[in-house]
Amino acid sequence: MFIQTQAGDTPARLEFYPGKSVVEAGGIKINREEAESRSPLAQRIYAVAGVEGVTLNTDSVLVEKSADANWDTLRTEIFGAIMAHYESGAPALKEGASGEDGEFDTEIIDQVKDLLATRIVPAVTQSGGDVGFHSYKDGNLYLKLQGSAFSMLTGITNMLRHYVPEIKAVVDHREALPRPGLHSEEGLVIRELLQTRINPSIAAHGGYITLVDVKDAVAYVRLEGGCQGCGMADVTLKQGVAKEIMEKVPSITEVLDVTDHAGGANPYYRPS
Repeated sequence: MFIQTQAGDTPARLEFYPGKSVVEAGGIKINREEAESRSPLAQRIYAVAGVEGVTLNTDSVLVEKSADANWDTLRTEIFGAIMAHYESGAPALKEGASGEDGEFDTEIIDQVKDLLATRIVPAVTQSGGDVGFHSYKDGNLYLKLQGSAFSMLTGITNMLRHYVPEIKAVVDHREALPRPGLHSEEGLVIRELLQTRINPSIAAHGGYITLVDVKDAVAYVRLEGGCQGCGMADVTLKQGVAKEIMEKVPSITEVLDVTDHAGGANPYYRPS
């Protein structure tokens, strides 16, 4: 079992991705006192000294540590707790223990799946694409997008938010994957560069560029809005954006575009 981690929104939080489903409707916070009665998985994690909080998400577990605890030590012990849980075959959450938030999320997920099946999928498949539910977390809906579904995302978002106003954003499910490169020194500099210099300059054309990840001296970017499918996208990237990124961050030797411009395969997310 290979468990990945991603930094949380504060230094005290770390998200663990076991590569398997955790709970159907995520965002369920389990405190120490209720762990034994609600969640075998949380109970195992709380057994690790220094753990202060556990939140079960659709495909990850968010752990919060105490101020004096060290992630270098905790990480290994939490890995062991998660592996032991999955080897035991026990559920992450006991039946009937989802609580009000979990039940509310389940209602939203059911609404989304119904809208996808009856209204959205038929329209997307007609143009050669496909879309499916992946997960829902903290108001963010993650969908599996293929082909023309990328270019129809604005319409899909508008329809889903019209019928399910609790949804804050609709994004491709790969946004939920661990991307440690975004929090690296290079990643932070590139994100700042995109936000302050590059995106403002292409906003007039309705374009927007997002940093997907940084791996092995390669920066992976995605072109959105007016840039997606644009015939000049390759020129814009190679002669402008890539050059500016590599000048700002000399350790980056290549900038790759992972945009699904024509519904083809995405090189960054090619299955292994």
